[in-house]
Amino acid sequence: MPHSHDHDDGNLLLDTARPKVKPPKRYQVVLLNDDFTPMDFVVEVLVRFFGMDEAKANVVMLAVHHEGKGICGVYSREVAEMKVNQVNRYARQHQYPLMCQLEVA
Repeated sequence: MPHSHDHDDGNLLLDTARPKVKPPKRYQVVLLNDDFTPMDFVVEVLVRFFGMDEAKANVVMLAVHHEGKGICGVYSREVAEMKVNQVNRYARQHQYPLMCQLEVA
């Protein structure tokens, strides 16, 4: 049986059969403005839970204050949910109504 090396479409089958893998959705963690939570507490939350320095935390806090919400970071769903839960629990422990939620980025 003669071997023909001129025509090899074995790779073509692999290429067409390989499923396209979508990157996982990313979620942004967002703080919402309220009329009761002090600005310094918001800064503390941003430094403590999102690893921001004071300057960056102040920028995000001012976005929350002036625009109604501020983006704390973008994460996988699991990490975003964990951060939302941590922030909301921490705010309640300190008797503040600060709300943290996640949105699809």
